[in-house]
Amino acid sequence: MATACSAGLDTGFAALDVGKMIVLGVVQGVTELLPISSTAHMRVVPALLGWPDPGSAFSALMQLAALGAILSYFRRDVAELISAAASVVVRRDLKSPGSRAVIGIVLATAPIVVAGVALAPVLNACGSPLRSLWVIGASCLVMAALLAFAEIRARHVRNADEATLRDYALVGLAQVGALIPGVSRSGSTLTAALGLGFKRAEAARLSFLIGLPAIALAGGKEAFELLRAGLDAHAWMLLFVGLISGALASFVAIWGLMRYLEHLPSWPFVVYRGALGVFLVGAVLFHWL
Repeated sequence: MATACSAGLDTGFAALDVGKMIVLGVVQGVTELLPISSTAHMRVVPALLGWPDPGSAFSALMQLAALGAILSYFRRDVAELISAAASVVVRRDLKSPGSRAVIGIVLATAPIVVAGVALAPVLNACGSPLRSLWVIGASCLVMAALLAFAEIRARHVRNADEATLRDYALVGLAQVGALIPGVSRSGSTLTAALGLGFKRAEAARLSFLIGLPAIALAGGKEAFELLRAGLDAHAWMLLFVGLISGALASFVAIWGLMRYLEHLPSWPFVVYRGALGVFLVGAVLFHWL
């Protein structure tokens, strides 16, 4: 399916209408925070409905909706992190648990920033090969297998407050995988945190807090690029609609995920991702999509 470009950005969303943007905003908002890959759904749902691909620019900007949901849901944690960050800067406090968390999040963010800058020309290009259904399907299958392995091997005994700098670094390295469409940022970091022995809900909490800077940077960068692209008023209105619907859906998704993981395992996500990967690979082989 052809894509639309503006100043070199993949801006297929501009060809959609308000109703379609609400639907895609909800789909993006839910799948951005669940470990099931928002990129996969942004390729599959429009294709099944016969709509244009909304493009990588839409997916990247919609991370701001997820950011709003995470900040709202984890507002106490965020407030504590801001206070700890002030202590690190003003008092040079490097030993408290809060300071360790701040330093750990910075450490975890560095790899994806470096990799993201290096891969930006490929990731955001019109018709990027990394957004192919084959790549996304294969990524879903790999991540389903890794999440299953983590669920089997995990001890589920640690709290997020016990995370060491080594834990932050390892989860941060796993976060780099999210640059590959189909991997899922929440999926890769949740899998890594489970593998490190964290309780399921605590692994999700750690995943979301570690992802805050990366999500903010990615969404902010895309907003800046879209401002430079000279979009018309209609395109900006569509983005606003998508952001509002996506933010509401993201909050519901994070609320539901945290409550689910407090009591139940991640097997439904393993099965879903595996089935989605098989479907996408089959769609490529048999030319369904």
